[in-house]
Amino acid sequence: MSGAVRPTIRIQVGDFDTAAEVAAMTQGRTDIGAVVTFCGLCRDEGGQLSALELEHYPGMAEAEIGRIATEAVGRWPLQGVTVIHRYGRMKPGDNIVLVVTASTHRQAAFEAASFLMDYLKSRAPFWKKEHGADGTAGDWVDAKEADDEAAARWRR
Repeated sequence: MSGAVRPTIRIQVGDFDTAAEVAAMTQGRTDIGAVVTFCGLCRDEGGQLSALELEHYPGMAEAEIGRIATEAVGRWPLQGVTVIHRYGRMKPGDNIVLVVTASTHRQAAFEAASFLMDYLKSRAPFWKKEHGADGTAGDWVDAKEADDEAAARWRR
């Protein structure tokens, strides 16, 4: 059953509606027993951040996220996978990324969503630049070692 799942991958400037994405995935389906969503938001870093700018390589980002999602479908019995990642300039509180996984049982949906986020943080080709509340533009943010360590737990 999981081999037939085709992940939905979107890279976009505009916001997304989590409830609408879940409804689109589950409408008319009776084989889904669990849906897990993860929504990553832009945080204000203790009032120090006015905006976060995300850039990506079009085509490359979709392909890499597609590979990650296809790997999740191969590891867990999923009935649906959606990954939406925004780019452009976002203010604190704005949505950045959405992962939706659906399965017959909750454990597979939870594990697949966690796997996807761990790999999105460490392998998806996005670059972040912080803009300070004081008007300064910071440097591009380096990858965090903790993100690589989180993804390492999924290596077979």
